[in-house]
Amino acid sequence: EVQLQASGGGSVQTGGSLRLSCVVSGFTLDFDDIGWFRQAPGKEREVVACISIREFRTYYAGILEERFAVSSDNAKNTVYLQMNNLKPEDTAVYSCASGAYYYCSTYPTGFGMNYWGRGTQVTVSS
Repeated sequence: EVQLQASGGGSVQTGGSLRLSCVVSGFTLDFDDIGWFRQAPGKEREVVACISIREFRTYYAGILEERFAVSSDNAKNTVYLQMNNLKPEDTAVYSCASGAYYYCSTYPTGFGMNYWGRGTQVTVSS
C-alpha cells in the first residue's frame, strides 16, 4: 500500500525556518518522484518543489529556490523540504505527493500526481 506522510509543520515568526519531512512507504524513491505542494486558505493548490532521485533533478516554483531546498534520504525513504526565511505568505497546508517529475514540474496544481499524503500546517506570523 502506498502511503505518504508529511510532518514537521508548525508556527514560526517571519524569518524563521522549518524542515518538513515526507515519509514514503509502498515504493522506494528511485521508483517514483516526489513533489511538495501547498494550499493557502481560499487559494488554489500550488507546487513548491519536485525531486527525482532516478533522474537527479530538482525543480522549484518561481523564486522559492532562494529560500527552500528539497532533498532526500534514500535509506529512510524520506524527502525533506527545508524552508528558510519564512514569510507570512508561506502560510499554507503543505503536502507531499508521488508522481512523475514531468507532471510535478509542469502542472502547478498537482495534475498527474498519483498519491497524496495528508498535509501539515505551516503558519508564519509577522
